[in-house]
Amino acid sequence: MSSLRPFRPAAIAAATLILLTFVSSCGGTKASDGEDGPTDKKDACLDVSCGESGLEDAGEPERGGTIVYGIEAESSNGFCLPEAQLAISGELVVRAIYDPLTVPNADGGYSPYLAESVTPNDDYTEWTIVVRDGVTFHDGTDLTGEVVKNNIDANRGTYPGRKPLLNTFTLGNIDTVTAEGQTVTVTTKVPWVAFPAFLNGGNRFGIMAQAQLDDAETCDRKLIGTGPFEFESWTPNDKLVATRNADYWQTAPDGKPYPYADGIEFRVLSDFQVRLNSLQSSNGANVMHTSNAEAIGGELLDRREAGDVNMLVSEASAEPTFIQLNNTEPPFDDIRMRKAFAIGLDRDELNETQNDGLPTVADGPFAPDTTSYVEDPGFPGYDPEQAKELIADYVADGGEAKFTLTSGVDPATQRFAELIQQRAKKVGLDISIVKRDQAAVIDDAIGKKYQAMLFRNFPGGDPDGNYVWWYGDGNPVNFSGYDDPDINRLLDEGRSETDPEKRAKIYQQISGVFAEQVYTIWAWYTPWAVVEDATVHGILGPPLPGDDPSKPGPASTDDPAQQPTQGLANGHALLGLWIEQ
Repeated sequence: MSSLRPFRPAAIAAATLILLTFVSSCGGTKASDGEDGPTDKKDACLDVSCGESGLEDAGEPERGGTIVYGIEAESSNGFCLPEAQLAISGELVVRAIYDPLTVPNADGGYSPYLAESVTPNDDYTEWTIVVRDGVTFHDGTDLTGEVVKNNIDANRGTYPGRKPLLNTFTLGNIDTVTAEGQTVTVTTKVPWVAFPAFLNGGNRFGIMAQAQLDDAETCDRKLIGTGPFEFESWTPNDKLVATRNADYWQTAPDGKPYPYADGIEFRVLSDFQVRLNSLQSSNGANVMHTSNAEAIGGELLDRREAGDVNMLVSEASAEPTFIQLNNTEPPFDDIRMRKAFAIGLDRDELNETQNDGLPTVADGPFAPDTTSYVEDPGFPGYDPEQAKELIADYVADGGEAKFTLTSGVDPATQRFAELIQQRAKKVGLDISIVKRDQAAVIDDAIGKKYQAMLFRNFPGGDPDGNYVWWYGDGNPVNFSGYDDPDINRLLDEGRSETDPEKRAKIYQQISGVFAEQVYTIWAWYTPWAVVEDATVHGILGPPLPGDDPSKPGPASTDDPAQQPTQGLANGHALLGLWIEQ
């Protein structure tokens, strides 16, 4: 049996320097038609428990055809993984070309993938990774322990020629990495319970072939992995094309290697309506993704009910959408203004107006299906009168009740920014909206060149993944700029706590600190939908590989540790997608 010491992790928030700015586009007709109240995701079966529509009646998977996937953004600096800047669109591409050592499972933990096993010593300061035999890269070279060691070193900044961005901080707890045969041994500076989660890194820690790892000139655009599809070409801001890996190491129930499709093409279609129109075109996309909640509960729901599309909707391990506040300068270096802004907004009303009420309103950073979630962490509720009093008190001390709100440039983001602007004005806050594209938003966040900003980040999973975002002490990627001694202490404690219940309580306390200090204004947990043409199936993919993946695998399993995660915030597996021929 493949082994992984039981614990309750989930996906690291991010391991490369890309922020998931709030992105969506205006949707069509609401499921409620604006008259019957907000969409009920349970009644409309817009919940992951409903599964993927059309799959149950689809029959046995068929081989052939090309998956054309409409994605929301380009990964402009490419796919040399230690240096890549990947949001969800890039993570999807990575799942096609590369495989990670571990993957999140439906039990809230991580299961071995390219690794046959990942096992700690008694105090979690040494981890032994046994790499699977018989796996080859697309260039025909073997997956070995030495190549895995070099990939880990490249990501942590100790491999010649590779200059990782965020990963030197993310993997800073690693002390040594050694390899002998197919065994890699990693020692850590302090006990690291969540280490297997970091071997996945939100799908960003795929293993590259040695040739790509050592490619000083074209590592970003000549991709060599072990994944189900082999890289063929990339035209930035247009499409990336890959073909079926005929020698893939996982075997499907029909006795042939995955994947089912002959090829996959990722088309960059940034606008939601363009992606949807492409899905309806005879030569367009046959799969797309979106976090547009209004459209999910409106036009997409209507199309699903008409049988025109298949769809899977998930808030599992969801990332919150939130208003990020710059705590290093006025007005949000003062808790009175942070709290006034928060309680001056009716977040339930904003959610209903912006999203037809489909997403779950968030009071903290952790998704409801994670062990770190607290139902009521104490985040302040809507209280416009108290907001006015706090603002008046701040102004009386010489402060100004005005600031800028940075947002993306797409229509729905602008609408959300304008809603916030209008609602905040009622309590005496004067907001100017600054429109910035995604790259500029990231630069602004890094340099703290903003006051408030619409953001989306912290997808669920192991809470230790947020160490990189929340630790203070001069951390350049703590974009809100707080240096809270309680959060720092709790992050340090949680990293090394081996008791699952105690560990959960540690992170639950962090939610309380966020609520008390109002470092961030939480909005809602971001739902993601993957939408397919009515002839396409298999979004979540097959069961995770077992001891001998070269033999035909099962079509399903009841073991949640062998089921893929139901979360979509970091993309999803692609090897199980198939098209009716």
